[in-house]
Amino acid sequence: MSGLRRLIDRYSHSLGQLVRFGIVGGLGVGVNMAVMVAVAKLLPLGWESAGIPEGEGIWWPILDTGFNIRWYHVMSSLAFLVANLFNFQLNRWWTFKSHRSAEWLKEYWPFLTVGLVALGIGQVVFTALMHPQSPMALPTSILDGSTGLRSRHYWANLIMIIFTIPVSFLLNKFWTFRAIRDQGVQDTPQDPAGVGG
Repeated sequence: MSGLRRLIDRYSHSLGQLVRFGIVGGLGVGVNMAVMVAVAKLLPLGWESAGIPEGEGIWWPILDTGFNIRWYHVMSSLAFLVANLFNFQLNRWWTFKSHRSAEWLKEYWPFLTVGLVALGIGQVVFTALMHPQSPMALPTSILDGSTGLRSRHYWANLIMIIFTIPVSFLLNKFWTFRAIRDQGVQDTPQDPAGVGG
């Protein structure tokens, strides 16, 4: 039992950060989904008049391939950019408390880079959930687009976000917000093994 207690003591700070990161992420999911819905409602793309399910029209064909960038990719990317900025600011102030240790832009660019990596991974998941021939495709019998809660691209966006959270947390903790860790190392030189969290 003492070994378990040591593990908890050793990683309690990181666990607290993970919980705060999760709360910020949950709020960010709300922001992301709100932007996704707003973009879907505000952009006059004429999906219904063309007989195309909402958001599934082609935005940009990828030359010499059978693949296309669709409007749902664009909508999820715009939602990501807004939520990314929201999450960064809240994580900077609350989760990692690095706002006194590093310049805003110095931390934002790595955070945005991590977010873009997660978005790239997420877009693969998103496409797999939306593409009708994918084994992971969300069922159109249930998610038929008849209401907001039955829109496949909303559910695919939510699943994409959940899928990318662990990668985002680890990369942000150990790269983006390292300034606060570096500051902590300078403040506690008595940790010769460098195992403090």
